[in-house]
Amino acid sequence: MKISNAYFLMAAVVVAGALGSCNSKSAAPKGIDASNLDTLVSPKDNFYDYACGGWMKANPLKDEYSRFGTFDQLGEDNREQIRELVLGLDRNAAKGTNEQKVADLYDMGMDSVRLNSEGIAPIVDDLAVIAATPREKIVDLLATMPGMGVFFGTGVQADLKDSNVNAMYWGQGGLGLGDRDYYTDDTESAKKVREAYRTYLGTIAHLIGYDDAAAQRLTDNVLALETELAQNQMTRTEQRNIAAQYNPSSVAELVKTYPSVDLKHYFELQGLDVDTVIVDSPKYYATVAKALTEKDEQMLRDYMTASYVSSAASYLSDDFINAQFELTKAISGVKEQRPRWKRALGVPNGILGEAVGQLYVAKYFPESSKERMLTLVGNLQKALGEHIDNLTWMSDTTKARAHEKLATFHVKIGYPDTWRDYSKLDIDPELSYWKNIQKAILFNQDYNNNDYGKPVDRERWLMSPQTVNAYYNPTTNEICFPAGILQKPFFDPEADDAVNYGAIGVVIGHEMTHGFDDQGRQFDKDGNFADWWTEADADAFNSLAEKLVAQFDSIVVVGDTHANGQLTLGENIADQGGLRVARTAYLNSLNGKEAPVIDGFTPEQRFYLAYANVWAGNIRDEEIISLTISDPHSLGRWRVNQTLRNIQPFFEAFGITEGDKMYLPEEERVVIW
Repeated sequence: MKISNAYFLMAAVVVAGALGSCNSKSAAPKGIDASNLDTLVSPKDNFYDYACGGWMKANPLKDEYSRFGTFDQLGEDNREQIRELVLGLDRNAAKGTNEQKVADLYDMGMDSVRLNSEGIAPIVDDLAVIAATPREKIVDLLATMPGMGVFFGTGVQADLKDSNVNAMYWGQGGLGLGDRDYYTDDTESAKKVREAYRTYLGTIAHLIGYDDAAAQRLTDNVLALETELAQNQMTRTEQRNIAAQYNPSSVAELVKTYPSVDLKHYFELQGLDVDTVIVDSPKYYATVAKALTEKDEQMLRDYMTASYVSSAASYLSDDFINAQFELTKAISGVKEQRPRWKRALGVPNGILGEAVGQLYVAKYFPESSKERMLTLVGNLQKALGEHIDNLTWMSDTTKARAHEKLATFHVKIGYPDTWRDYSKLDIDPELSYWKNIQKAILFNQDYNNNDYGKPVDRERWLMSPQTVNAYYNPTTNEICFPAGILQKPFFDPEADDAVNYGAIGVVIGHEMTHGFDDQGRQFDKDGNFADWWTEADADAFNSLAEKLVAQFDSIVVVGDTHANGQLTLGENIADQGGLRVARTAYLNSLNGKEAPVIDGFTPEQRFYLAYANVWAGNIRDEEIISLTISDPHSLGRWRVNQTLRNIQPFFEAFGITEGDKMYLPEEERVVIW
């Protein structure tokens, strides 16, 4: 269980620039790009289509994408920058240098001739070990074989109730399709995915040499076991209940109660002496223990085999890669495999993220941007403080504590002050691509395990500098904006302040209000899971949150599939909060002066249009369903249309009144921040 992951803003953007000081003195500031608009649509009926329709028509989905928006465009531009850096590395760099490791990993991924000639050779030995593993040695295999992602996962992060110390967590997992709903839902889309998974399992079984009967057995066994596991896992909505997932247990007691999951031995094999584990789902833990005790050994081996091959598939021959892509097509609707260079680039960019990041910031991120971003964040903090002061549903006692938390936000901009050391990771091009990946898996496992029992490093970054993303982490009470996202098109130094506040200002405010959403509010200023609200304030907040859940639950995203208001609650609160806070910050920046009309749009109109443009994009129906099942963020269309329906200044900006489709009666609106 990685609590912090729930706060990653996976589809939002923020960029650098202290607004009010970036406009060119030699030219009038730019307003909204009119080509983004579809003026055949009324903003009073469908604001998203009005604001984004032109962009959507000009950027139809290519076959390699299941979705593509302005956020993805920035990602593509960023990828081109990183590719240029990697291609420019010295291929004769000394062994053991970061340059050698990054270049060799990329080149191995590009060498399709070698990968295809090797076939299944890189995995043969491990498959033989799996095939010979008896029941009582399965936990040993889980502890020591990189790429064996069955049953569960363990990892170290801050103790939720003592944020200064790192604890060990045990989390549910082990599903080939990732999310339990694909196994438990009876919808046509879920059935389609399960059938594609069945085909995939049969294909990889044949690729590793199984005959038809053995391939059928593996397929049936894997689906049967994973379905049973899925039925006993917490849903993604249930996982938003942090308290329910905080279950500290001594390892000795767990081993005594469930001897088939010998965690003491498991951790010893990883070089650890762990006395306590925080279990996220006791029910699922018992399910795993029962499976390891009662299931047929061949079923367990088939399950491990399929998981292992799936882990390795992306680093093997085209036959394996293509088999995996066919499954991806069924899940996301994407029609064409990404070019090999993009897939190959993602490997060193992930495994050696900060090594690539050092190269990236040296070329693309000036130090001045870091200082300007800090100024902007400060403006948004001040505005959020004003909103806290003006809340009618929150008591003075809780307001004082909220101000304490806001004042202690730890802000990270651009890149870390101390870079990660990769000296112990050996990348050897004489070995197969997959064997090098396995070494990297063990390297990262050791890196994480080494934190167990030690003080939390609050300066460590959870994203690499070149990442096009941002996040809030509750256990360190930090907001982080990597360099990769601090660039155009989400901040334009030539644009006017209303545009920039509507785009990046909203998202910065979004990250800040994550500290006070339905999950973030449960952590105090020091990052501890603690109740610092009065009971009356908590009740008032929950009442408003329930209304917001109902709003989004009512949305039909495609066919008969509804949005999940509970799963997306935190992000929906943050979207709305970001909009309100950023508007206040913008108005404060005017210092009482009147902003001009530009290209026919008032500053308020430009603010809301800029926000909508952040979420412009096209998406396939399959991806809509997939994201609705798994993503804590609402789809871009509803981050715009539904969120704005709660905001009175938006109605005033576009003259929206009762009878217009975008209008929502005041008594039905939700105002939290």
